[in-house]
Amino acid sequence: MYDVLQKIEAAGIVGAGGAGFPSHVKAKCRAEILIANGAECEPLLVVDQCVMRDHPAEIVAGMRAVMQATGATKGVLCTKAHYHDAVAALRETFKGQDDLSLKLFDSTYPAGDEQVMVYEVTGRVVPTGGLPIDVGAVVFNVSTLKNISDALNGIPVTEKTVTVAGEVKTPMTLTVPIGTPIQALIDLANGPKQAEGFVSILGGPCMGILERDWNVPVTKTTGGIIVIREDHPLVFTKTDDLQRDIKLAKAVCCQCSLCTQMCPRNALGLKVEPHKAMRAAANGNGMLLGDVNGVFSCCACGLCTYYACNFGLNPSAMMVRMKDGLARAGVKPVKRTAYPVASDYAMKKLPVMRLESRLGLTSFETDAPYTDAAIPVNRVVIPLKMHIGAPSEAVVTAGERVVKGQMIAKIPEGKLGANIHASIGGTVEAVDAVGIVIRRMV
Repeated sequence: MYDVLQKIEAAGIVGAGGAGFPSHVKAKCRAEILIANGAECEPLLVVDQCVMRDHPAEIVAGMRAVMQATGATKGVLCTKAHYHDAVAALRETFKGQDDLSLKLFDSTYPAGDEQVMVYEVTGRVVPTGGLPIDVGAVVFNVSTLKNISDALNGIPVTEKTVTVAGEVKTPMTLTVPIGTPIQALIDLANGPKQAEGFVSILGGPCMGILERDWNVPVTKTTGGIIVIREDHPLVFTKTDDLQRDIKLAKAVCCQCSLCTQMCPRNALGLKVEPHKAMRAAANGNGMLLGDVNGVFSCCACGLCTYYACNFGLNPSAMMVRMKDGLARAGVKPVKRTAYPVASDYAMKKLPVMRLESRLGLTSFETDAPYTDAAIPVNRVVIPLKMHIGAPSEAVVTAGERVVKGQMIAKIPEGKLGANIHASIGGTVEAVDAVGIVIRRMV
């Protein structure tokens, strides 16, 4: 157990699905069941599909390692039924392994939410303020499990697989060194230049972050780069403007509660009620917020904003702000048993194709095949914070020569964090509080 955890820690593995929680800490628990998350619920992204199709043996090795570390006696890999090539590869690899199984989902959003997944697999609901381990489960993304398999062989995290989609001529999925500027990936996909009136979304269209600077680097959690026009409605929604959202809540929100009725976690009995967050914001009265445990149970999937609200309001952003405000005020969630699951839970599942249509993304729904094309990266900027926890501490200095895979930053003593390794060989050009720049020797 401890050998596995040490190797995971040494390799700098964090949740590759986007959360970025240090994996050596997550795996330091006692669980009944391991759930491998290959559902990839966000539209347009195909990273997990490619990893499952091309690396099923490594995923199984990662599952075995986590099961050894946690004591889990059963492993279930969750993915979507229409990922035919990936499912076929996994079924072949799972043959003769009775403690491992597949669970296939329909293409709904957000099928990849870990609490939805825990319920679908175990029939148990993670209580408000709780974690999957509270009901005996631990959840790891399939790309994270592949990285864990590499760690067992002494290979640290130096690369990330990313889907490039949207307003590009050649959508693709590829693996690049961490620290590569996203413009390099967009160029390879025959996309536009930033100055031409386009922006990008890092991650999926719902939970991803709007990014106007295309010099920003790929990190350990970057799963997608979606290029869209500056005038796309998503840009308006994703542009943070608290005062605008409050004014719209006051003027438009009729408290129809459709946002709450369609909330996946509310359907699980977690009392996530975004219409009450809108009510509290519109009236400037936190007493109208309702159950604060429900606020903390919001996963920010954005379904309330991007599909449920008929008026184009942003209850998801309001929930995130309320959660942040409660945390700053020192309010913490109280763990307790969830309310009953909604009797019409199954009827509330949202097909991804309907979400794509509402978001104006249907024209971008095309194959983004994996390519082995290499990007000639001569310079990388590797952030010191690509994970939940404290920024890593640099252990190299400017002018120092490094090789690919060499540790260049470590976890601060006594803090939650992750080690960081050089993604290319070369010379350290600069080190500051934000990141480490490495230039390849040519």
